[in-house]
Amino acid sequence: MSTSFQQHRGGDLPFLKRLNRSAILEMVRRTPGLTRADISSQAQLTKATVGGCVQSLLHQGWLREGELQKSSGGRPGRALHLNNDRHVLLGAEVGVHGLRLVACNLSGQVLESHHEHFIPTTPEATAERLGDLLGGLTRAPSVTGRRCLGLGVTLPGPIAPGEPVLRLAPNLGWRDIRFLELMRSHLPGLEGTWLMDNEANSAAFGEIYFRTDRIPESLMYVSAGTGIGSGMVEGNHPPMMTRGIQGLAGEIGHTVLQPGGLYCHCGNRGCAETLVSGWSIRAALGIAEEEDLIQALRPRLNETEVQLTLRRAGEALGILLLNLHHTLNPSEIVLGGSLTPLGAPLLDPALAYFEANQNRLLGTPRQIPLRVIEDYSFVAARGAAAQVLASVIHHSDELI
Repeated sequence: MSTSFQQHRGGDLPFLKRLNRSAILEMVRRTPGLTRADISSQAQLTKATVGGCVQSLLHQGWLREGELQKSSGGRPGRALHLNNDRHVLLGAEVGVHGLRLVACNLSGQVLESHHEHFIPTTPEATAERLGDLLGGLTRAPSVTGRRCLGLGVTLPGPIAPGEPVLRLAPNLGWRDIRFLELMRSHLPGLEGTWLMDNEANSAAFGEIYFRTDRIPESLMYVSAGTGIGSGMVEGNHPPMMTRGIQGLAGEIGHTVLQPGGLYCHCGNRGCAETLVSGWSIRAALGIAEEEDLIQALRPRLNETEVQLTLRRAGEALGILLLNLHHTLNPSEIVLGGSLTPLGAPLLDPALAYFEANQNRLLGTPRQIPLRVIEDYSFVAARGAAAQVLASVIHHSDELI
């Protein structure tokens, strides 16, 4: 259901009720502990309207009442919080070397998770295995009995704008795949909103959406793994993702850093992934696809060849970070992905290059915050769950 005002008459009472409930639920989600009077003042809605909407959200299990609290409206009122005991959000990441699944509550707390080493072959076989794992996840004691709001799936490639089609996953060899349709037969009883997105996009969305304080104006998530990607999200309500007309926005791994360089999996030459990616590091150091890259490298970190390879990869990553800073200028950058556990040999050259060069253009002393996620494991899957919640709150009939 669209929330566009142009598609609804001013007298469309059910739509206006849903819009008010959506706004109130979003306010409480971002600022836990608000009272009815606080909401009335901040949203400029009548106390009667707020009271009716809150009562409905309490009855439906979206909100719960807490302690008495002073409010900006005078008399003490009950603090309102999300009800984290009623619903569940499912998120899953299809990676080049594994499947990661989470079940979250409304606040983004992970109730259950699972990681399985799995090298995808065909989309059909992957959908079947992921369906089996998700079915098991929904039967976990922490999930059973909750109402499922939906499933978000992330994939390692650009998604067509406006339709759930994976355009291309170069590191899997998949093209034009309707992955959600493949999964439907394996999860026939799973209700709620289904959606899919690029892995870095979902990670960026989750990193900004599940925050309740110090929410940045914009956030860039850079995923350094088997491939290299990024996602840019603006901190609106709900956050807005930068996608591009063909869904290619953020495909930084396929920007060219070395014209005439090595061939990339996408078919071009000299892409960033030929310099910094899991697959290029494997190729340079002779590490087989079935081996765990981090475990294979840790005993070899003192080898000159390994140090040189990781330093060059780190410098290329620093160039990418600087290019993103200059082209999109986010207010915060978050770096994650399966290469980050390599630590200093890879990250120090990247961060040093970015820090040394990010202010040359403007000459300002202000540094753009760059945070490295230590545990990247379920960031993308959790972000997909966040996208489900945002879709339900802002674009569905759940709140009528």
